[in-house]
Amino acid sequence: MSTIPPADSTFGAKLRVRFDHEMVVWLTTVDGKGVPQPNPVWFIAEESGLLVYNQTSAARLRNIADRPAVAMNFNNGDGNGDIVVLTGIAEVVDDVPAADAHETFMRKYRHQLTKVGFDPAGYAQTFPVPLRVHITGVRGT
Repeated sequence: MSTIPPADSTFGAKLRVRFDHEMVVWLTTVDGKGVPQPNPVWFIAEESGLLVYNQTSAARLRNIADRPAVAMNFNNGDGNGDIVVLTGIAEVVDDVPAADAHETFMRKYRHQLTKVGFDPAGYAQTFPVPLRVHITGVRGT
């Protein structure tokens, strides 16, 4: 059972708009010294969580291997009070296509890739490790 509120609820509908339109979510892992390590990441929403592609050398992958509990939040620069905090369990997965072959990911980020100097194949080569965050908690307004 998903902990994401139903789409027909007010908060659930707002959350899905954020999933579709926000370009970055802050993914916070905890390092070996117990220090939170927030990182802005590109993501797409799945049925019960989020999918993020990572560089092989990303410290967050080492953190998650030892401590898979994570937190995520969106920026709230618009000042309208729409706060979203997600908690979850993260794991590296191999059941998704590479970023450049993932239709949903490419639909969301293809235009952004050129802004940061990537083509789809180059991005997929640089960020080859898919990470799925299974949402275990959601709070916000």
